[in-house]
Amino acid sequence: MTLESNFNGDLKREQQLAPLIDNYYSTCLNQYTFIRVHDRKNQFAGIDVVFEHKTNGSSYAVDEKAQLDYINEDLPTFAFEISYKKGGVFKKGWLFDAAKKTDFYSLITAIYTDEPNIFTSCKITLVNRLKLLAFLDDRKVTTERLKTYVKNSNIIHGKLKLKELNDRTEGYLYVSSRNKAEQPINLILRLDFLLQNGLAKRLV
Repeated sequence: MTLESNFNGDLKREQQLAPLIDNYYSTCLNQYTFIRVHDRKNQFAGIDVVFEHKTNGSSYAVDEKAQLDYINEDLPTFAFEISYKKGGVFKKGWLFDAAKKTDFYSLITAIYTDEPNIFTSCKITLVNRLKLLAFLDDRKVTTERLKTYVKNSNIIHGKLKLKELNDRTEGYLYVSSRNKAEQPINLILRLDFLLQNGLAKRLV
């Protein structure tokens, strides 16, 4: 299967998952109206959904991230992209990309299906992006520091521990050079760690 067909397959599954997510949004966030964004410019800026408060009119840009590679699994962690390779050149990942307009990440995990591509349930964790970035900065988990870890490491593929985070209860780096065409470097954070530090809220 080619990379292009993988991309198309993921896009199709995202579209099939959307009605379930929308139902959870409507049920659990009934003080907000929401609209899905379909134009590429805004999606590239990290906006998949816009929420608007029905009373005060405040609005929030939400970037949805779904664990579609782990259907029928309930992982305790989530991968936040630090960098990836495109055209042989490493690019900045979405977590530390200042050009992104994201206010919240909507992390879709524990996606279950009774039959192929018919989704029955999932978990949604809303992460406040600015709070997360400020927290990581206080912990000295910065782009520069993470690049230094990778540069000074002999790890080509696999887990890389950070002295700034407890790898068992908080998080670690993961270098993927063998199983992903983009060869992403991800910051793996535990969902409980995000919730316990007031960086996230479990929607459902």
